Amino acid sequence: MSMAGNLRKVTSLGGVGGLRKVARLARRRPRVDLSHPARSPLGSSVVNCVTYREGVRTPAHGDLADTVERMRKTREGFVWLGLHEPTDQEFAGIAELFDLHPLAVEDAVEAHQRPKLERYGETLFAVFKTVCYVEHEELTATSEVVNTGEIMVFVGADFVITVRHGRHGSLGPLREELESDPGQLAKGPSAVLHAIADHVVDDYLTVTDSVHADIDQVETDVFSETGARTDPGRIYQLKRELLELKRAVVPLSRPLEDLATRPIRVVDPEIQAYFRDVSDHLLRAKEQIAAFDELLNSILQAHLAQVTVAQNEDMRKITAWAAIVAVPTMVCGVYGMNFDHMPELHWRYGYGMVIGVISVACLALYRGFRRSGWL
Repeated sequence: MSMAGNLRKVTSLGGVGGLRKVARLARRRPRVDLSHPARSPLGSSVVNCVTYREGVRTPAHGDLADTVERMRKTREGFVWLGLHEPTDQEFAGIAELFDLHPLAVEDAVEAHQRPKLERYGETLFAVFKTVCYVEHEELTATSEVVNTGEIMVFVGADFVITVRHGRHGSLGPLREELESDPGQLAKGPSAVLHAIADHVVDDYLTVTDSVHADIDQVETDVFSETGARTDPGRIYQLKRELLELKRAVVPLSRPLEDLATRPIRVVDPEIQAYFRDVSDHLLRAKEQIAAFDELLNSILQAHLAQVTVAQNEDMRKITAWAAIVAVPTMVCGVYGMNFDHMPELHWRYGYGMVIGVISVACLALYRGFRRSGWL
């Protein structure tokens, strides 16, 4: 029987009817894969709840509170409880059982937090921004390129609680990958924290590679023959989406540095070396984002310069044609005056001569402008 079906005592602690319903439903049906984005098909925020001893998944005996108490006495194993967008009522019993700080609980429920790492007594609270690339057939001025979510992680000596917000960033595959490596999982809750951090940062690198492809396409369009007609809104939209990615990546540097260098009781010293590797990957993602930002600035400036050059060329053409048209306008304007005594006014070949002079003058101006590149 899964731990999701043993949450009745937790719910009694917080008076949470929703979790009690989960327990009843879990007894009626086999455990379902609840890692799918959106809320649990069991109608609760609880996605999964599993105990591990020496890195191996173990069956549950008794309810969750008894299991936690037994592990705290024997100091063997830990509990991994996963939730998706819990409400205050759903989280109340769990917070009481694991003695979570109210400020951390408030952050976990409300979400919209910056990446950070905080310590509340013997509990570590970490916030990660998750990102995913939004596929699109063609980049437009309104295309969504980067979608973000959040994963909050409570880490204690004998428990890990993950709270996920957003419709992506499922931890189901990560859990299976960890369970295939009992040696790493045996290092305790900090191994789960490292795996989550590594998973999140790897997604950053994947998204930056996909954004790079969009930037390459915009760059190709801008420097094509029709580059001046490229919609600048596409470039600006990419910059906005890149800023969204930057807000997720850059603030995570300090928390990872603390996890990699500062001694923390709930973090196994062997795991700190792994956090240094994650920090290196994050640095690569930060450098890529900074380079993309500079590149987009250059592309936008190049596009504006192309537009200015195109406008100057159009103005030169308009000016050249206006100069050519000015010749017949001037001559015809002079001979259109109602005077009786004007040169060659009554000459038989006067009309032909005027037309010839106008044609020769216009042709000479046209050739001159063509030679100078104005036409």
